Amino acid sequence: MRWSAFSLFCMLGFSAVAPQALAAGEDYGVLIISRERLEVATSCEIGIYIQDQLSARLFQEQSTSFNLPPGQFSLRLKLLPGQAPGCNPGMLAPGSQDITLRAGDILKFRIAMNHQGMFLKPAGLGY
Repeated sequence: MRWSAFSLFCMLGFSAVAPQALAAGEDYGVLIISRERLEVATSCEIGIYIQDQLSARLFQEQSTSFNLPPGQFSLRLKLLPGQAPGCNPGMLAPGSQDITLRAGDILKFRIAMNHQGMFLKPAGLGY
């Protein structure tokens, strides 16, 4: 009888600790950037810069994802030089966008364009 009561209390104790251990293990967030739609009318490759470091290259219909630690990040998009005519980058550095990523977040953005240039537009996860 003593062992069954002891076992019951141990099982209840472990069930209370397990969800906290899983939540504490999430020490990163996921950033997804896609070029799935034809919002940017160019066949040029687009470079994604995180903290001014080239982190990915995207052609039409591609997407990429990053596992990042929590914090604030500067994101910049830029046309990259390539084999296709007209894909030479300009002289001016494009503007940047700042995002804040928390542990456990999944943020999705898609590349869009307006009269000021390319930018990241928040998008739904779609699943």
